[in-house]
Amino acid sequence: MIDYVYKAKNTSTGEIVTANVKAESPQAAAKVLMGQELFPLDITPQGEASLLARLGIKRGVSAKDRILFTRQLSTLINAGLPLAKALRTAEEQISHKALQEIIGAIVASVEGGSSLADAFGQYPKVFNEIYVALVAAGETSGSLDKTLLRLADQQEKDAAIVAKIRSAMIYPAIVLVIIMGVIGLMLVTVVPQVADLYASLHKSLPLATQILIGLSNFMKNFWWLILIAIPFIIYFVRKFLATENIQLRIDILKLRLPIMGVILRKMYMARFARTMSSLLASGIPMLQSMETTRRAITNRPLQADITAAISKVRGGINLSEALEPSHNFLPLVPQMISIGEESGEIDSMMQRVAVYFENEVDEAVKNLSTTLEPVMMVVLGGIVSLILLAVLYPIYGLVGSGSIGSGG
Repeated sequence: MIDYVYKAKNTSTGEIVTANVKAESPQAAAKVLMGQELFPLDITPQGEASLLARLGIKRGVSAKDRILFTRQLSTLINAGLPLAKALRTAEEQISHKALQEIIGAIVASVEGGSSLADAFGQYPKVFNEIYVALVAAGETSGSLDKTLLRLADQQEKDAAIVAKIRSAMIYPAIVLVIIMGVIGLMLVTVVPQVADLYASLHKSLPLATQILIGLSNFMKNFWWLILIAIPFIIYFVRKFLATENIQLRIDILKLRLPIMGVILRKMYMARFARTMSSLLASGIPMLQSMETTRRAITNRPLQADITAAISKVRGGINLSEALEPSHNFLPLVPQMISIGEESGEIDSMMQRVAVYFENEVDEAVKNLSTTLEPVMMVVLGGIVSLILLAVLYPIYGLVGSGSIGSGG
């Protein structure tokens, strides 16, 4: 017997109850609760998993694991298996322990009478709003297997774009680490030797050199303080960056960056078009699709534009006209949507827009490292040159005045 922590709704009073129950499986626990007139909302094994759940922490479920589960569930439902049986079979094929536990609890909820969408909705950190909305639409239309397959495709495309952008940023990150390493090495090894030379000559130094020597001495004498301060600095920087005003400024900056801004804008266009296409193709109304898509777009200026477009569409204006005034949406998006509106195939037109921008992002990411390489080399060379100038310039001055020779 296993101890489970459960959250359930009392079917008589409507009260939400959280307690423990012993059972051989989440399904058996659900049956016990149903016998006590409790509708299970969440059933989690006692121990590490339940502790994390009560603390509001979920062990990470990767996009790859979620996509694999979604495809397996789609295939099993398409093969004619009942929903609960399909979920149990998919659960057995999952190797990710945390996801397996979650699916086990979802099976218990479904067997207890919950809809699949509501059961998924209990785990928003794993199954986001778009996932739940599409599953709900698939259940309503009776095409859950096709909806899940479309959902898996969308997640796969979205994850692929994000992964490509992250991989493209690895090179600049490596160069940045090299720059910091070179600066640290020069401050710890080269600068102290130069400082000793200047001290023996009793000559006044330029301000830049004095700052460099002071920084070098601080690193040598208080390196332990730097190590202690780093975690606190990271914490306060993250808190500062998490404020709404700063987040808004960062989101605006993302769209205006010379190289990355273009790529990110196209990525957002692809995400907008693909999400809208999936939602509309699943039979979800336009306004609801727009609202769900708005929350899927993580950039605040774009969210504001979609919010404004929702108000216009609610007032009877076509989506293409509602998006046209936006400076953040690329012009191709409302143009293609307009064609879709005229032909009555707005979802398929959105699909084409998504494919177009995904290809554009692929091409841009391929060229990104080629574009950034000379820029990063110039930055690296410039920083090293400035340090060398601050170190060597006084030496040239001393040689020119004969101070070094006379000191010998």
